[in-house]
Amino acid sequence: MKLNHQKSNHLNLDRINPDVRYLKEMKSVIYDKQWLKGAPNNLKLYYMYRGIKKRNGLRYDITIIPPQMLGEEFVKTKGHFHSDAYQELYIVLEGEAIFLLQKNKEEEIVSDVYAVKAKKGNIIIVPPKYGHITINSSNYELKIGNWISENCQNKYDLFEKMNGACFFYTKNGWIKNKNYKQVPNLRFEKPLNEMPKSLDFLK
Repeated sequence: MKLNHQKSNHLNLDRINPDVRYLKEMKSVIYDKQWLKGAPNNLKLYYMYRGIKKRNGLRYDITIIPPQMLGEEFVKTKGHFHSDAYQELYIVLEGEAIFLLQKNKEEEIVSDVYAVKAKKGNIIIVPPKYGHITINSSNYELKIGNWISENCQNKYDLFEKMNGACFFYTKNGWIKNKNYKQVPNLRFEKPLNEMPKSLDFLK
């Protein structure tokens, strides 16, 4: 499937009601437990506009993550894995993002983990079998688009059980999640600068 995503930046979201991710749904994955004790359950963390476009079995969403701190930790998405071996493609539409991707050998054993820093126009592809979270560590609103198969289901259970991904990004930098028994050193990869010619690999 060939795709021109230039119009994605200009979609009018005012007429679309987003799904809102509240803090009460994120408690299990937050690093700063002391901060959580006094934080309001109805704190809005980010907004998900799902199914804005559908094409050839793929769905296009937009997520908006305003800047804020969750205590010591920068605001982030809850994080999930994909059903089967589905991949996902992200486009940074506005702002700057850090994508953290991890592959698990077992629940408590991570076989690979890496981070990608991306700015407006950059592309990130989530490989098969990798869980991922998106972090907004800037002072500006982050807007990201994503293409994914309509058949893909998001699986949150591992991150919920392990209290988050294997690393947290905080004011003091990256902190390893002690709930994992084995985590390799965090490495860094560069984003892509151009869209693939076809998105058929997402199917």
